[in-house]
Amino acid sequence: MATLGRPRFCILKADGTNCELETAHGLETAGAVTEIVPMNLLRWRERRLGAFDGLVVAGGFSYGDDVASGKVMAVELMSFLADDMAAFAAAGKPVLGICNGFQVLVRTGLLPDGVLGRPAAALTTNQSGRYECRWVRLARTSDCAALDGVPDLIALPSAHGEGRFQADEATLQRLEAAGQVALRYVNEDGRPAASYPDNPNGSRNGIAGITDPSGRILGLMPHPERFVAPHQHPDWRAGCGAPARAEPDGLRLLRAVVALA
Repeated sequence: MATLGRPRFCILKADGTNCELETAHGLETAGAVTEIVPMNLLRWRERRLGAFDGLVVAGGFSYGDDVASGKVMAVELMSFLADDMAAFAAAGKPVLGICNGFQVLVRTGLLPDGVLGRPAAALTTNQSGRYECRWVRLARTSDCAALDGVPDLIALPSAHGEGRFQADEATLQRLEAAGQVALRYVNEDGRPAASYPDNPNGSRNGIAGITDPSGRILGLMPHPERFVAPHQHPDWRAGCGAPARAEPDGLRLLRAVVALA
């Protein structure tokens, strides 16, 4: 239930996540009330997802990315919280997965098809074979609700070792046709980035973020919570490297997600 008109967001925490504090700050700046909830509290039913208006799976290295990035956390969600996750999504409440959180949502199947237990894509090791930490340019390529009001071209920081979006050709075509490709890496001219470093991980079709069919569940590799104040951009003295805007791009994106709750 919203608190004094401000929606309540659950930020999931597991061993190894390390972006929950920045995510809470960004969401609260965007108008939400947040609670950082360790996975065990949900498993023990000391907290219930249904009590929240929105859910964010934050970035980091959940469970040390043991086995594969996001794998253990995804197994936990599917083993203990599948019904709660399904009910949360069915209620139309917004869900955001950032970096490791995106990897988790893809492994559960909640992205891209909204079907738990049926993953249809993967985020694999960067084509460069190493961890990449850099600012990236992104084009908004969907009119989904989770990006309402976000500019057509934005800049966000990225930091990951396994962000290469992969799916078979039929799935890619289906996602493109359905408008579920939400964000795409682009070069400085705003054209789709086919190669490194503008496409930092080698994602097929330059995909940086996708939604479920409803457009209310969004996953992306770059970190919006790391650009909620102008001075966080390396070119902040020159107007954040983009035309002057009322708010930083990451904050705009978080506001769009909060507005759905």
